[in-house]
Amino acid sequence: MPDQTTSEQMQRELLALKAQVAALEDSLADSRVPPDWSPVKFYSVYYATVGFVLGGFAAMVSLLFNVIGSTVAGKHSLEIIRVYLTFPLGARALPLGTQNADSAFVISDGTILALGCCLYIGTGMVLGSLFHCVISRFAENRSLGVRLIWGTALGAVVWFVNYYLILSWLQPAMFGGNWITNNEYLPWWVAMATHIVFGWSMAVMAPFGAYVPYRRPTEIQ
Repeated sequence: MPDQTTSEQMQRELLALKAQVAALEDSLADSRVPPDWSPVKFYSVYYATVGFVLGGFAAMVSLLFNVIGSTVAGKHSLEIIRVYLTFPLGARALPLGTQNADSAFVISDGTILALGCCLYIGTGMVLGSLFHCVISRFAENRSLGVRLIWGTALGAVVWFVNYYLILSWLQPAMFGGNWITNNEYLPWWVAMATHIVFGWSMAVMAPFGAYVPYRRPTEIQ
């Protein structure tokens, strides 16, 4: 039988061994947990995806701006939608919603205008990816004023490229008419203001789409 001194020494050794085992288990557990991932460069895929969603809201804001402006100007509330629909429908889109007895389409004018609104918002979602990536890349941590400047510049550039470098020749080539860039149907300043309002909306919403790396709760101080 071991004496009392030997027994106490063995208990101390046992406790020390248990402490070493616990330390080894903790080290092994930590080694199995992968480190938190964070992008090395600008996370363009994330910002493009978030911009796609934010672009839908920005398109709704710009559409509301046009609805109010057209109503105040005494025109059809969805005048811009009718003009945009001339790209797939040609001149037949201009009388939409005027309650004409002879309709050129099988489905109702209201349905076509509703589809046009969806197309407008969908286009805004695509452009939202571009706007959000650019604004976040160069002005994410800047003031609202700086982001608005970027939104204004982007809106003006996209308007100029779309209207005068693409649609000015593409629509006549495909549909035999030039309604979108014709100031008689859609004044140039209305089209530019629409794009700028879209850019402002994206600039205001940019902080809501900022990427924040995930941190495990145990690492939060």
